[in-house]
Amino acid sequence: MTSPAGADGDHVAYGGLAAAADRRHLLLPVLNAVQGEIGWVSHGAINEIGRRLPVSPAEAYGVAQFYDLIATEPRPPRVANVCDDIACKAAGVDPMITELRDQLGRPGEFGSAAAWVRSPCLGQCEKGSAAYIQIAGGEDITIAPATPAQIIDALSTQDPSGSVEPTPARSDTRLLATTTLTLDHHESQGGLAALRRALGGRPSDVVDEIEASGLRGRGGAAFPAGIKWRAVSEENGPKYVVCNADESEPGTFKDRVLMEADPFSLLEALTIAGYAVGASRGYVYIRGEYPVALRRVDDALAELRGAGYLGPTIAGSEFSFDIEIRKGAGAYICGEETALFNSIEGFRGEPRQKPPFPTQAGLFGRPTLVNNVESLMNVPDIVLSGGAAFAEIGTASSTGPKLFCVSGNVREPGVYEAPFGVTTNDLIEMAGGIDGELTAVLVGGAAGSFLTKDQLDIPLTFEDTTESGISLGSGVVLVFNESVDMLSIVKRIAHFFSEESCGLCVPCRVGTVRQEESIERIEGGAPLDRELRLLHQIDGTLRDASICGLGQFASNAVQTAIEVGLIGADQ
Repeated sequence: MTSPAGADGDHVAYGGLAAAADRRHLLLPVLNAVQGEIGWVSHGAINEIGRRLPVSPAEAYGVAQFYDLIATEPRPPRVANVCDDIACKAAGVDPMITELRDQLGRPGEFGSAAAWVRSPCLGQCEKGSAAYIQIAGGEDITIAPATPAQIIDALSTQDPSGSVEPTPARSDTRLLATTTLTLDHHESQGGLAALRRALGGRPSDVVDEIEASGLRGRGGAAFPAGIKWRAVSEENGPKYVVCNADESEPGTFKDRVLMEADPFSLLEALTIAGYAVGASRGYVYIRGEYPVALRRVDDALAELRGAGYLGPTIAGSEFSFDIEIRKGAGAYICGEETALFNSIEGFRGEPRQKPPFPTQAGLFGRPTLVNNVESLMNVPDIVLSGGAAFAEIGTASSTGPKLFCVSGNVREPGVYEAPFGVTTNDLIEMAGGIDGELTAVLVGGAAGSFLTKDQLDIPLTFEDTTESGISLGSGVVLVFNESVDMLSIVKRIAHFFSEESCGLCVPCRVGTVRQEESIERIEGGAPLDRELRLLHQIDGTLRDASICGLGQFASNAVQTAIEVGLIGADQ
């Protein structure tokens, strides 16, 4: 029997590159699949991927190398990514790192059947320690809190299982009140009522309510959601809605908790967004280090699709809509919306110049609405209760409730929900108070601001923090007591940005490295005045010349550390 054109043994690819021209967006899923099955992406795999997709092997290799969770050199089938970022350091993870080095060797040494590497924040900040175990041919797992014995056991046991303690949260929080992991339970708690109401009215009615609510983005940029929704709804042709769930800011874990506890509400909200702006397809881009969230969102998608709430003519309406998951692969920069688009499209996750803005030319060059998980989770409530009721919570410029990630040296770290206007002191009290004597609080994450004792009563609103020169960011409140070496924390923040810079623009690529080097020299006893002047110059260059927010805010925490005396006091 003659094989058809494009056939290769038992594997058939009809039509060759012409048929594959629209399949480049499959590159990241394919790379993740190879990594997950084999434990690394070989040169042979790269060549085969390049043959099957409209991507040259050189391009495919460049994309693979961009991501921390994809290896392009041989390594053991099991690798533990062990967090040593700022929240875990505050909780005292350094002795565990030392013990792992003593028992398993230096991080990144892949001479044995199992190995470990140091990892940036894994989004398990309230647990005190965390490890994400990549298992070739099996399901990746998370251990949090983690001990050296648990990590070593997971690297050697035939069928390891993850262990994640529940996240403490206020029991009366609106967004975290229940855990709904089945569609029946979701509906019993009032789920899908907002979607049905939206489908029963006009798309413009939903946009009107979002505008009336005053909802602003909860991911850090704080852009008014209504402006985005209105702009996309007024565009013509194919459109997309995207949920940015690539939550990678050190100290941030609220989106992970929301996805793990209530994936149905997130997908319901994204569907409402699709209806409101006229999109027929949505994407949820979830960071690769969140295996539990990935599984739960995927399971929820299958249930919703099976029940007719996704797909053609959903819930008996004339609206057709479906959602795909895109799994990230370890790149903080992909939290930037245009870098996220590039990642989904199969390119390196590097940011794009703006304009054009995503509302005009976003994913696949089409108008795109992007919101993060927390922002979207407010949508069903706004649809059901009305934008005006939502706007009555908080302040005139910072409406609604806000989720805050409280971690570090507090007695009960976790996710806490409060109206905008709550203070840092209030949140620390909600979390059981400080464990020890306060040294400083980092608000906003690695790109945020260090506060001292006399700044803890500043209302946490967009307007008050801006007026005070503080970055509210995504809602991180990371507390440090007197036992923490603050210079090591600042150095770890600088290292984070030098590692996570995508390298696209020179100011960020070079400036973040020079910033880290300067702090290392301070730690080594270099003249302080000289280094502080240099850090100030680097700060100006990063802010003024970087393409995206990563570079523009990469020096923020370092500069505030200098301002409040965390650098220079004892050096």
